[in-house]
Amino acid sequence: MRVQLLYPEGAPVTPSMLVPFPETLGADLDLETLLGVMARDDAAIHDVASETLRRGCTDPDIILYRQRVLRDALANGTAIRELYSLASAAIRAEHREWVPLSRSPQLSVSRSIRVLDGFLGTLGTLRSLAERYASEFRSEGFQHLFAMTRDQLEEPYLQRLRGLLAQLRFPRGVWMSASLGPGLRGSGHSLREPPLPRKGWTSRLLGRRRSPDTIVVAERDESGHRFLSELIDRGIDPVAQVLAQSVDHVSDFLTSLQRELGFLLGAIHLSEELARRRAPTCFPVPGPLGPLHRSIRGLYDPSLALQLERPAVPNSLEASESRLFLITGANQGGKTTFLRSVGLAQLLMQAGLFVPAERFAANLVPSLFSHFPRAEDPSLRRGKLEEELLRLGAIARALRPGSLVLLNESLASTNEREGSEIARQITRAWLEVGAEVFFVTFLYDFAEGVAREGRADARFLRAERLPNGARTFRVVEGRPLSTAFGDDVYREVFEVKAPVHLHPCSGRDSEGAEDRSGTDSRGTSPD
Repeated sequence: MRVQLLYPEGAPVTPSMLVPFPETLGADLDLETLLGVMARDDAAIHDVASETLRRGCTDPDIILYRQRVLRDALANGTAIRELYSLASAAIRAEHREWVPLSRSPQLSVSRSIRVLDGFLGTLGTLRSLAERYASEFRSEGFQHLFAMTRDQLEEPYLQRLRGLLAQLRFPRGVWMSASLGPGLRGSGHSLREPPLPRKGWTSRLLGRRRSPDTIVVAERDESGHRFLSELIDRGIDPVAQVLAQSVDHVSDFLTSLQRELGFLLGAIHLSEELARRRAPTCFPVPGPLGPLHRSIRGLYDPSLALQLERPAVPNSLEASESRLFLITGANQGGKTTFLRSVGLAQLLMQAGLFVPAERFAANLVPSLFSHFPRAEDPSLRRGKLEEELLRLGAIARALRPGSLVLLNESLASTNEREGSEIARQITRAWLEVGAEVFFVTFLYDFAEGVAREGRADARFLRAERLPNGARTFRVVEGRPLSTAFGDDVYREVFEVKAPVHLHPCSGRDSEGAEDRSGTDSRGTSPD
């Protein structure tokens, strides 16, 4: 029995890893904010959402399949919550049942019967819910689930299973047969169905008569009782194995049901929170691996939107056959926010979810990497440049053709000339192997050098700044400038009216450079 809410019939359920370095990407994109809203303190939802986002899909058909399932889920939130609660309660009940420390078949049978008895009640309720809600769902995933539930969990079948479990409690004792083997030892132990009790009036009057072949073990005969227990174990061991396999089979089904419903319920939670903040969402259009295309309108950072009481500033981008996006411009202008929004939208799309935008169409990628600034190593075992290069080297070793790389102020720990040269060589090598690179940089020599080359696959974006120095937190088309306007930040912080002349273009014209200054650098809407 396969649930098939996330994967259609015949699709592999263990795709390749979309995010090779999940901890790094999660921290860089502030993914935990998103996961916390999806989970609502439910560890199971948090785990499945994190894993599904990390794995992603590279098949457009699977993504569209999930989108249809998700549309059903969003339209029937009450049913999803009921089904998820049912599966979760059954899994919790199984975990509460003690697991025998010994390998005794009798103890194994006893536990399996208790667990299966609870599972049968859950399956019966699941069939009832399927009959109640089936007409309200249209997607292939839910139609398969409900049809399978109705067909395979009919009430006569469940009643027959309950009868078998009642028999395996051995209310009339354990009946078995055996034969003599070598050395007069018993062999061929087989469990037998006990004979039906006599119902005549004479048997009720005379009671049960003991056969002359009956052997009674004395109450204090420990060796006799131990031998009798071992004899029973031999007879019921095959039954214990079958029951344990049945428990595993049903448990796997209910666990899969809980996980896949949990992922959909997490999406419902996220949709509700974004809708409460009037933040738009849409179902993206996934393109196949290879062709480069991005058509984006109204894209915003959902993690930021979830922390604000007002909408985040959106951005738009139309690009075709572009592999390098160089993002420059004013400090605290929203560049890192835009970078995060691109990465999160890619993750959400390849998980089969909606994205935080008015329109989003993009090619799929086989892997996603990020390289954001890190704090100084407190152990002082290596400098910041060495630490940056080590992480860049790890990305280079894991990079695949078509991978998406998000670089944020990389190589800012060294001087302008050296940082630009390293950035030039790294991006050139990655572009040659077919990677797609979004690079937020203050390295003017590097950015202007790329612009002078006239690369057809390069696009230049810039954080918008008004003539009076105000930031709109939008990212627009624009060639690199030789300044990051750090004097604007200086005047704002120190309330200076006169012009301030600071060292331009290196990204060090302010201690409050973008994304090292706090939450304001993430692109909040101006008041």
